[in-house]
Amino acid sequence: MQDIRPRKGATKKRKRVGCGTGSGHGKTSTRGHKGSGQHSAPNKDLRFEGGQMPFYRRIPKRGFQNHTRVSYEAVNLSSLDGMPDARITPEEMRNAGLVHKLPVKVLGNGELTRSLQVAAHAFSKGAKEKIEKAGGSVEVLKW
Repeated sequence: MQDIRPRKGATKKRKRVGCGTGSGHGKTSTRGHKGSGQHSAPNKDLRFEGGQMPFYRRIPKRGFQNHTRVSYEAVNLSSLDGMPDARITPEEMRNAGLVHKLPVKVLGNGELTRSLQVAAHAFSKGAKEKIEKAGGSVEVLKW
């Protein structure tokens, strides 16, 4: 077992830099003369492009990006009316293929023919009215 090793030529010896002038990689150790790349920590900013105007400053920026915006996945009442259970949660909506991600908002498009207990993260005013009018209840989940 001890004699298992890669085939000849399959592995390559590591370049040993800084091992004296006779090695061919001594003195500056293949780093060149001066400049940030010569030092032990040449960590430039990842956005740095060698003095060229960086991409993130080259492209125009327009409008306002609201980073705290919550993007809801919409479900209409007409879709919920066909579900077999009387209590409907976001997990059941996902299993039925109505939504793919959370949070879920129920919209009032369509009519309800039966009473449902619907749990979701948000409801439109019309959806809430239609569910309660059909004798059902609304539960707002925390997100």
